[in-house]
Amino acid sequence: MIQINHLTKRFGRSVAVDNVSIRVLPGESVALWGANGAGKTTIIRCLTGLYRYEGTIQVDGHDAVRHGKRVRQQIGYVPQELGFYDDLRVSAAIEFFATLRGVSATSTDAVLARVQLDGHARKRMRELSGGMKQRLALAIALIGDPPVLVLDEVTASLDSAGRREFVALLAALAQADGRCVLFASHRLEEIEALASRVILLDRGHVADDLDVYAFASRVKGSAVLHLTPADPVDDFEAASTQLIERQA
Repeated sequence: MIQINHLTKRFGRSVAVDNVSIRVLPGESVALWGANGAGKTTIIRCLTGLYRYEGTIQVDGHDAVRHGKRVRQQIGYVPQELGFYDDLRVSAAIEFFATLRGVSATSTDAVLARVQLDGHARKRMRELSGGMKQRLALAIALIGDPPVLVLDEVTASLDSAGRREFVALLAALAQADGRCVLFASHRLEEIEALASRVILLDRGHVADDLDVYAFASRVKGSAVLHLTPADPVDDFEAASTQLIERQA
């Protein structure tokens, strides 16, 4: 469904993504994992047509440059940072974005029910919590039932309870609809819940491509706890604890 070949993106002399090739099959959920600056968001912005790039990107066999409009119709996109107007009503937002996509949102209530926002159609954006806005963004991304869903660090601004609820919702939707999903995350619990495969990125390169079980074992096995006694004769309780940084 998604085929990225030899993708390279430069910002001046800086190379953000260097010769990256990724394939995501229909019904597959693939996570992009890496430190800040590894290239996750840049890859997603190239895929969604926000950046020009070298190399090729195809979605459902259509080239993302030559057939950009058709490709964008195939993609539901949820960005990391949302940009809703505070005075806009939820129902108006759904109708507006449906018009932009060239599809009909036949029932606002049905769109909202899909993401557990029943009864909020008349609310203005300023009345919604961060988690509710994120669910609304997901509802908008799903208008028209695009076969590809692309998510960019979508739980970064949520608290732990909000993250759990949103990830559970995403997992249920992905299993029910069988979409092709590509998402960026740096949270292990999200990747375990959503991904079947993980692409490890390091400074713009693909460092590894693992199934989710191998990835989770690697990450969980990389945390090492070192105990350094402040004084050999002191009690154990007096020892200071230092946690070595978890590799990602």
